[in-house]
Amino acid sequence: MTDTDVVIVGNGPIGATLSVLLAQRGWRVTVLERRPRPYKLPRATSFDGETARLLAATGIGPDLGRITAPANGYQWQTADGQTLLDIAFTTEGPYGWPDASTMHQPALEELIAARVEELPGITVLRGHEVVAIADSEHVQVTATDSDDVPRTLSAKWVVGCDGANSFVREHLDVPVTDLGFSYEWLLCDVQLNEPREFVPTNVQICDPARPTTLVGSGPGRRRWEFMRLPGESAAELNKDKTAWRLMAPFGVTPETATLPRSTTYIFQARWADRWRVGHVLLAGDAAHLMPPFAGQGMCSGVRDVTNLAWKLDLTLRGLASESLLDSYGDERREQAREAILASVQLGRVICVTDPAAAAERDATVLANRRGKPAGRPEPAKPLTGGLRHESPGAGVVVPQGRVRVGDATGPFDDVVGRGFVLLTTESPDPGFLAELGTHVVRLDSELDVDDVYRPFLARFGAASVLVRPDYHVFGTAGPGGLDALAGALRDRLRAAVPTG
Repeated sequence: MTDTDVVIVGNGPIGATLSVLLAQRGWRVTVLERRPRPYKLPRATSFDGETARLLAATGIGPDLGRITAPANGYQWQTADGQTLLDIAFTTEGPYGWPDASTMHQPALEELIAARVEELPGITVLRGHEVVAIADSEHVQVTATDSDDVPRTLSAKWVVGCDGANSFVREHLDVPVTDLGFSYEWLLCDVQLNEPREFVPTNVQICDPARPTTLVGSGPGRRRWEFMRLPGESAAELNKDKTAWRLMAPFGVTPETATLPRSTTYIFQARWADRWRVGHVLLAGDAAHLMPPFAGQGMCSGVRDVTNLAWKLDLTLRGLASESLLDSYGDERREQAREAILASVQLGRVICVTDPAAAAERDATVLANRRGKPAGRPEPAKPLTGGLRHESPGAGVVVPQGRVRVGDATGPFDDVVGRGFVLLTTESPDPGFLAELGTHVVRLDSELDVDDVYRPFLARFGAASVLVRPDYHVFGTAGPGGLDALAGALRDRLRAAVPTG
């Protein structure tokens, strides 16, 4: 018997989200957080529609609208205001949420913390810094409190969600791939005195004289970021008077706004090469760091713990081999790597300070996009390996539309429920899927209010689609093929899961 089922190191948004996802499944979770009090300054400023859906699975969905503001678009602009890239956002995205929502991160963390308080299985120990981890029959985690008094807990699994300077990652001696792409920027978080409309919400000004970022950060708040130029003093840049001087051309002055924070930071592009060592795992910034230009840092962390939570659950319940946890690292490391590479590619375009190179960039991009309308955000990235069946559509993220079941009409996840889902046009015998608590949904026109799911099945020539708890499709089957599909999932869970 262990003191707890899972120890989570770090109580930021990623660790707190994981604690809720596990406690909702009935597990005892202890969270060790070195800070004695919640961190009250924002870091992330937005999340995409897929991430909103994942956050809603913690039970905070009804309150997300209160602390967020939908973004209306994202543009890159030249120094003279010409549009290099234009992406239009909608409030009705394919996953049942706005394409992008801006937010004040402390407000999001307060929502998650309130949800933590509702769940009896979670213990949060603040002011406890982890100093040792020993993985034997059970994992022994030692932390010291503010008086340097040690406390040791035993757990079945430990997850390091302890940020960029992760003790857990360093303790595991995990090698890290670092792309060496980094620049220093001045970050200015602003609270506006009067409401202002910004169209588009998010802008990258690709000005070689000073690359600049403008983004929404929740109702009544915005963030400006200014790149440190070659030869410029970091100390001089990191002053409030510099922040006000740089924001003045945008109508942001001490008379129109307050400046809760102004500070410099250096972004990085790196990922851990291993995400599991024995019974210890990594997630969030402990596992990966990326430039901010694609807005995927926190989103990637939420995807990490959503992927991990249901796999830990099945392993703890004895419904899957421990080797299932290897697929966590295989799947998420590859997706995080792709997000980092995409962010670096964007950064190489934006962080240009040579006027001649910027002029050449502008001319090339403008010629290529001439006459093209605003684009749409790319869909959620599919899985290309890991726990998936080799069938059409395996790995893609299933969309979310409204459905009608009995007297209830609403978003699929709320009406049908979360977990494993079987969408089928046939009359199945759940068999093994019932052991997993699978929601079986027989598709017809009356159920499929928005006509989302029948076209989704038709796209892959499928009579049945088996969806994982993280909304990725495990696999599809044609008429009469459901038993074989369910059997493939059973075999993959019970046997060693091959790497992707």
